[in-house]
Amino acid sequence: MRLAAAHIASVFMDTAASIAKAVEWIGRAGEQGVDLLVFPEVFLPGFPHWINLYPPLVQAGLNARYHAASIAADGPELAAIAEAARQAKLAVVIGFSERGRSGTCFNSSATIDRDGRIAAIHRKLKPTYAERTVWGEGDGAGLVVPHLSGIGRVSSLICWEHTMNLARQVVAEQGAVIHAAHWPGLSTLAGFDSIADVQIEAMMRNHALTGQCVVVCAAGPVGADLIAFLHRELGEQAMLREGGGWSAIIHPFAATLAGPVTGGGEQMLVAELDVAAAVAEVKMWVDGSGHYGRPDVLRLHFDSRPRQTMQQVELS
Repeated sequence: MRLAAAHIASVFMDTAASIAKAVEWIGRAGEQGVDLLVFPEVFLPGFPHWINLYPPLVQAGLNARYHAASIAADGPELAAIAEAARQAKLAVVIGFSERGRSGTCFNSSATIDRDGRIAAIHRKLKPTYAERTVWGEGDGAGLVVPHLSGIGRVSSLICWEHTMNLARQVVAEQGAVIHAAHWPGLSTLAGFDSIADVQIEAMMRNHALTGQCVVVCAAGPVGADLIAFLHRELGEQAMLREGGGWSAIIHPFAATLAGPVTGGGEQMLVAELDVAAAVAEVKMWVDGSGHYGRPDVLRLHFDSRPRQTMQQVELS
């Protein structure tokens, strides 16, 4: 099986152009015989880095524009990605800013099967820090792991959801053999330049081993157009630079299969392996859902119901 991570930047705040770029890269992956391609966090329409750089009230106008640039999970934009996946005969996991029916936006991940079927939408359970000014919280429905044709069960988590050990165990318990990890470019942000890549690498290798799965990690570097956009819209800043992003493909025993890469040079990381054999090899040593688990001592509660703000009750 050939797995790939797209280490590429969005066309910042241009949803249509970012979709066109994603379609182009899906086509490239198909030409290389890739079976599964993973894109970075909120590739559509890009990560709103201003939330960590400017005062909250100054950001309000841009937050409204970001809301408008976000897309519906059942809209034509994601359908275009799904059609590209169908034509290329590969599965795609892509991060996008989802505009929900009520108007709330979510930091989401779409898993698309080879036939163009949208198999799952995962909404980030807990937006991180200033992200809470843009996105709402997801629910357990998005942690249900889909089975993809000829691939197996593929899970996805977004950024610091990988610090949520219970969420990681939930997807592992469902038998995910491949895990898609979405990240933004963080290592060019002041205060994170010396630690972001170290943290991401540690979390990715840890999940590969503890979840007994192949991890495909795709991060979006900070592009020149993003920096120019921030300076034009909100003024000069020196806390965020171009580049960054840590992308790699990790074996279930935590070894590197492809990458890691960081920085602004866009590329597609590709690794070929027998996924089932690799997972089986590691599970002989450690199986968190089987012989290395202790459900008599440690148990996990998982509520997979969609969260609703209203429940209608008919009175007789």
